[in-house]
Amino acid sequence: MKTQSTNSNLSRRGFLATTASAAALAVVGTGCTEEAQTKEVAKRGKIPIGLQIYSVRSEAEKDLPGVLAKVAKMGYQGVEFAGYYGHEAKGIRKMLDADKLVCCGTHTPMADLTDDKLAATLEFNKILGNKYVIVPWLQPNDKNPKEAWLGYAKRLNVLAEKLKPQGMWIGYHAHQHDFAALGDTTPWDIIASNTGKDVIMQLDLGNCMDGGGDPVKYLKLYPGRAITIHLKEFSATNKKAMIGEGDVKWAEIFKLVRAAGTTKWYIIEEEKDAVPPLQGAEISLTNLKKMRM
Repeated sequence: MKTQSTNSNLSRRGFLATTASAAALAVVGTGCTEEAQTKEVAKRGKIPIGLQIYSVRSEAEKDLPGVLAKVAKMGYQGVEFAGYYGHEAKGIRKMLDADKLVCCGTHTPMADLTDDKLAATLEFNKILGNKYVIVPWLQPNDKNPKEAWLGYAKRLNVLAEKLKPQGMWIGYHAHQHDFAALGDTTPWDIIASNTGKDVIMQLDLGNCMDGGGDPVKYLKLYPGRAITIHLKEFSATNKKAMIGEGDVKWAEIFKLVRAAGTTKWYIIEEEKDAVPPLQGAEISLTNLKKMRM
């Protein structure tokens, strides 16, 4: 695990912990639905592309409505949240509808998915129009980490059953430490092999490779589980490489995703800060569109 990436993820973990519970609940009418968006995109035979707003968090903290408008203008069809910058669900939904954006996911800490908080968390996501509730980070400090990971898997299965009647999915997002050896397995394998198909395994291509994993291998091992997938570049020689400029085997990734036929969203996450964040988001989208078949 690289020091730069580790610091980034610790910062993200703190960000999630302090922002995910900050917004209040409210009620709002329907607008641009995911179903309508994906049906429209499906006519063109391509998976829609969203942006993880954490990529542009410094701007979003100052002006979320302005950032969403710019992201939509770039050509993104959806956004995934990792915190709400003090906004209520009703207000965010109005912003999304105004820009014809879909909420294609939220990174929601496990602490907000306990039995006493679950109803409020799901209501918030329903107002946003989101179906994909993704746990962004798990890392036990337990003396028996394998048992701890099995416990996480059990809880994700329980949550999947609770969310299913709501038309929603639970999932887990990949970080570098998820691919570290744990005896004869890895945390990612423990979660994937001990959860049902209704638990999204949100592979992050860059994080996987940065942790010593092979995303091609994992897409083959667990076909159909990447209902949403994070697109991020990795380069062993250029830490500033943008999408399409590094070592990710993009053509093979796209081929596997198409073959599985279950991926609903590609989600770009750009954390390198090689260029100003909004510029990085636009470059990433442009590069991705050039590569996709």
